Amino acid sequence: MPLYALSISASAFLLFLLQLITAKQILPWFGGAAAVWITCLVFFQAVLLLGYAYADWSSRRLTPKQQAVLHGLLLALSLALLPITPDASWQPQAAADPVWRILALLAATIGLPYFLLSTTTPLLQSWFVRTYAAANPYRLFALSNLASMLALLGYPSAIEPWFSTSAQAQAWSLAYAAFVALCAAAAWHSLRSIPPGGIPSADAPRHEAVAPGMQLRWAALAATGAFLLLAVTNHLTQNIAAAPLLWVLPLSIYLLTFILCFDRRPWYRRNLFLGLLAVALCALAWRPADGALISKALFQIGLFSAGLFIACMFCHGELYRLRPAPRHLTRFYLMIALGGALGALLVGLAAPLVFPGYCELDIGLAALAALGLYAVRERALAIRCIGAGVLLFTLGSALHRFSAFAEDTVLMTRNFYGVLRVREQRDPANPERDRRLLLHGTVTHGDQLPHPRYRRALGTYYQTTSGIGRTLIALRRPGARVGVIGLGVGTLAAYGRPGDLYRFYEIDPAVVQIARREFSYLEDSFAHVETVLGDARLQLEREPGQQFDVLAVDAFAGDAVPMHLITREALAVYLRHIRPGGVIAFHVSNDFLDLPAVVLQLAEARGLKAAHVFDDAESRGGFSSDWVLLTTDPAFIDLPEIRAATVPTRPRPDRRVWTDDFNNLLQVLK
Repeated sequence: MPLYALSISASAFLLFLLQLITAKQILPWFGGAAAVWITCLVFFQAVLLLGYAYADWSSRRLTPKQQAVLHGLLLALSLALLPITPDASWQPQAAADPVWRILALLAATIGLPYFLLSTTTPLLQSWFVRTYAAANPYRLFALSNLASMLALLGYPSAIEPWFSTSAQAQAWSLAYAAFVALCAAAAWHSLRSIPPGGIPSADAPRHEAVAPGMQLRWAALAATGAFLLLAVTNHLTQNIAAAPLLWVLPLSIYLLTFILCFDRRPWYRRNLFLGLLAVALCALAWRPADGALISKALFQIGLFSAGLFIACMFCHGELYRLRPAPRHLTRFYLMIALGGALGALLVGLAAPLVFPGYCELDIGLAALAALGLYAVRERALAIRCIGAGVLLFTLGSALHRFSAFAEDTVLMTRNFYGVLRVREQRDPANPERDRRLLLHGTVTHGDQLPHPRYRRALGTYYQTTSGIGRTLIALRRPGARVGVIGLGVGTLAAYGRPGDLYRFYEIDPAVVQIARREFSYLEDSFAHVETVLGDARLQLEREPGQQFDVLAVDAFAGDAVPMHLITREALAVYLRHIRPGGVIAFHVSNDFLDLPAVVLQLAEARGLKAAHVFDDAESRGGFSSDWVLLTTDPAFIDLPEIRAATVPTRPRPDRRVWTDDFNNLLQVLK
């Protein structure tokens, strides 16, 4: 038994480390978008389904010897794909479809190793049942999930802070080679344990079919848990940060519920969790719409984590209650994988194509409420009424939120990079002050007063008293060249003067279309305006030096930050495009992350002068903003207009400088 337990634990540990290492490797190539992780999860769930299907097919159709030989050959073949480092040729071009490119990249780079790791838990459990007929194989499933959770928790706390991404990939590849040897030993032990006369006849009923209705219930419960996992992950990464920590937490909760529910003494108490489920559904359903989200990271993380835990305890607890006899073990796991893949596909691929906004979480909550109502269908009338009430409340809250979300919306679109909306705010008392806003998710990314008298007025984070405003006003050089990473509505183009060049880099083609069609800053600018489509860092790496006087780094997606834009290597790219004495202005306004210290640390490591400029513009109808200005020219930092708004902020010497190989969200969480 220890050999099976060790093999299954090793495979699960490596499986989830592979997810995190690979996703972090490719995240910068696709703009640091939160959807990168969701797309990776779609791939992982789909390949997991293939692995479980392979385990079910080979257990039913092949003799033990054939099964061992086939699996051994595939394991040996997978060694040829090591190390697991994606080739730079997979970096996207501006017009490439990110979703399909990510899926193809993953298939070519880690497809076979990941597939074989995914087969291990059901395959070795079937070997275990063959060897130890009287033992309970479901404890090995709990053990595999424990190993997976240890990998997930250990990555941000013990691996990511100390080892570069490239070192992680090399170490993982060595560990995988050791796993191949371990799995081969388990296959050899399984073959040796077969009695001389073959497998006992008591195992013959293994080919009896499970009722289709029961298989459907397994898949539905698994699909709902996976659907909510991705929906909650989507919410957290869109509104806080697209970083491994916020990938790990929901997935760890998801795995923890499998561990608790499939343990020798299951922790799932049906009556208790049905009651908690009703409370959690109401709490998550009645959350504010639009920008009214509570702006504390820990509160949001805590609320959605607790809700996900209760939801998954219900789904996985019900799965354990409905588990079949060990002879149907591989079919049971196949249905769990099918449900997981279906949930992932609905959130990761179907939802962005079907829904103009983020509807997944509400759909998942409604599906969960329906499953809860089905679970109490034979209970007392009062309990059934409570279940029906929770379902109606969930649906009503979703409709109310959708209505509020769409209120005064004149345009809504969604793609890989998120949901964009254009809203009209009308002022009945003074129509000249009507306002048009662009929102990414729940966060405003620029506004404009359409009335001709005010259409060049500066708002949100870009008023003349902001860090970037003071910098551009201080720029008195004729024919100035200004680069901007992140277009928004193009507000900064209003600072342009005749003879100036303003060059905007924008990864999302929908933002460019909206800025030109729904707002007029680009059209009205006195400067010559250019837009470059694609990830700004990749584009700048490919371009010759632009000799910018100012380069504004303003590429936020909600409160999530593409961290590959604030690393030591990124700063080196920016400096190549800045003329001597030029300024790099980082927009670091963020509800959740302490980013000024990160940028100041980069400046100190590079020997640059820096100023953290804070502007409390809310009393003037704008947004408070934090900008950190970097330059080689100390005279710029000493300008009265810059010095007057500078706030004392020091880098943290106890923190490591962020690089492409190292950035740790835990360091900067407020």
